Amino acid sequence: MRPLLAFLSLALLAEASAQVQTLEPVSVSATRSPEPVSEVPFGVGIVPAEAFDLPASPTVDGVLGGEADFSLFRRNDSMTANPTSQGVSLRGLGPSGASRSLVLLDGVPLNDPFGGWVPWSLVPVDSLSGAEIVPGGGAAAWGNAALAGVIELFSKEPAPGSGAVLGRFEDFGTALVDFSQAFSAGPGTLEVRGESLSSGGTLLVAPQNRGSVDVDAASRHNLASARWRGRVGRGAGLVVTLRDYDEWRDNGTPYQQNRLRLLLMSAVLSGSASPEWTWSATAYAQSQGSSQTFSSVNAARSAETPASDQFAVPASAVGLAWTSTLSDRSGGSTTLGADVRDVGGETREDYLYSSGAYEDRRYAGGRQSFEGLFAERSQPLWKGAHATLGARLDRWEDSDGHMRESSIATDSLILDSLYPNRTGTELSPSAGLVWDAGGGLRFHAAAQHAFRQPTLNELYRPFRQGNTTTLANAGLSTEHADTGEAGATWSCGASTLSLTGFAARLDDPVANVTLAQGPGTFPLFGSLPAGSTGQERLNLGRVDIHGFQLGAKWEASRTLSLEVSAVGESTAVEAAPVEPDLVGKALPEVPRWNSSLGLAWRPTASLSLSLRARWSSSEFDDDLNQLPLASYCSVDASLRYALAKHAEVFATVENAGDSRIETAHSSLGVYNLAPPRTAGVGARVSW
Repeated sequence: MRPLLAFLSLALLAEASAQVQTLEPVSVSATRSPEPVSEVPFGVGIVPAEAFDLPASPTVDGVLGGEADFSLFRRNDSMTANPTSQGVSLRGLGPSGASRSLVLLDGVPLNDPFGGWVPWSLVPVDSLSGAEIVPGGGAAAWGNAALAGVIELFSKEPAPGSGAVLGRFEDFGTALVDFSQAFSAGPGTLEVRGESLSSGGTLLVAPQNRGSVDVDAASRHNLASARWRGRVGRGAGLVVTLRDYDEWRDNGTPYQQNRLRLLLMSAVLSGSASPEWTWSATAYAQSQGSSQTFSSVNAARSAETPASDQFAVPASAVGLAWTSTLSDRSGGSTTLGADVRDVGGETREDYLYSSGAYEDRRYAGGRQSFEGLFAERSQPLWKGAHATLGARLDRWEDSDGHMRESSIATDSLILDSLYPNRTGTELSPSAGLVWDAGGGLRFHAAAQHAFRQPTLNELYRPFRQGNTTTLANAGLSTEHADTGEAGATWSCGASTLSLTGFAARLDDPVANVTLAQGPGTFPLFGSLPAGSTGQERLNLGRVDIHGFQLGAKWEASRTLSLEVSAVGESTAVEAAPVEPDLVGKALPEVPRWNSSLGLAWRPTASLSLSLRARWSSSEFDDDLNQLPLASYCSVDASLRYALAKHAEVFATVENAGDSRIETAHSSLGVYNLAPPRTAGVGARVSW
């Protein structure tokens, strides 16, 4: 810390240029209509374009990890994390692979149709112009999956004739090449992009636990996309996007691998009937197939035994949305909209491995549909005061739920369960108030009621990973959350300070509940050896979360800025009829403290430096709070140098201090770790 403080002092003394007046940012994620951030009653985190411009991390989730209120289910990012653990948690509400937060790219959902996690590598870092994070808000506009909040990513809009090629090379055999080119195409612009990444990966298991069965978590992916945007008729614009994505991963042992092939298509038509009336229509379709193998590893980690082979997991999603905003003379606006989403998926797997072969086969899955209507009113009240009121009505249906198990050798049916269709109706209201008290002081308060229907994965897919067996539960109830926040923001010249208190009550949360720990024989799980765990997805009664978020930013000059953010929170299971021993326990994967410090400095027109330090306190890796993960501090840095107007080179380092970052802790005492210090270099040429 002393060298960092000395560096800051010298940099501040060297800077004496005038402050820059910047325009107030606009948010579109909280209410689905453009609103000045100063009028949005929920906390809105703006991640600027600069954060995605040659960052230390090559992944989008790695960049967002610099925000204190953002975290993934596991502590490692998508470079090494299993895809099914890449769920999002905002302010500790939603630590699950399924996510309780909605992630959007230009208004189109990115959450996996079958499981709810997010394929972060589907979006190249260099393609983004910024992002918004709305923790605790957005459910009245977006409905299901936005229970904990909304994250929206925004694509760049390059001019015709422009393009870029980026090469990035890092430790552990990691190489990334990204190419983009924009062309004039009729009344608009066509942008094509291709990205290829390959990595030799790192060992996931801690050195003291490793055995001969552990191998590097290598990965590779290829992405091709095309995007056309232009005017179509008077006062209307159209954006059509096609993405094709192929990913392969090695998950730390020779047998455990996974593959994902995904095709995503979307079209957004928007326009204005008058200066006061704007509208947009969105359509999208997603088709994907994935496969994954799981194994159990012996105590000496010298051998693994296949546990299951999910040889095919087809899934699809189709959606339509309409939004219309009408402004009036009072300075207020009304936004009305409707949307529908239909998803389907099935896991097809072989299991029960014995004598060198699988004995049984399982097909399990179903469909889900959601139809929603919503309305939002944004209204000035007295001078400096602004109110927002919203409500959304959703109807959902689970259908075609099934689980069929058969013998591979004889094709005889072992189990044929058809689950009854279920429907429900949910009302999601929200309300908020913003008051500009003058003197740079602004207060805000907001509350909302939200819901989330369990994913197809949670309802129908049992699985075994390592020595843990987890059963699905087709009878899971809908989750509900009541959230609220109140805070103040003070701005003075180039400095901004904010403090927000928040609280949430989560009713009927879905959790992987530990019901059995080996050795022994147990109902539902049969015989479990020592170190094995039996879990089932069950609804807990209630979880309470409360805490605060602190943010500070100082624009010292045109070339130097400092930003600090911290989240302190407490989580506790308040009721758990399915397992009373969980009452009083903290939620797994949620630290008591998360903090982040960022520095951006541009001492010359050609040279720029960014630093990001993140500290996280200890947390638990299990629902019983028996498996702790230690606190850690990680520092990332990126240095860029412009060789010419359109050419630059850069150097990066992640986890510069080579900190031990524990990501998992098994009942056998085996720890998994995030990658160690990783350095890289690269170059980008644009035209």
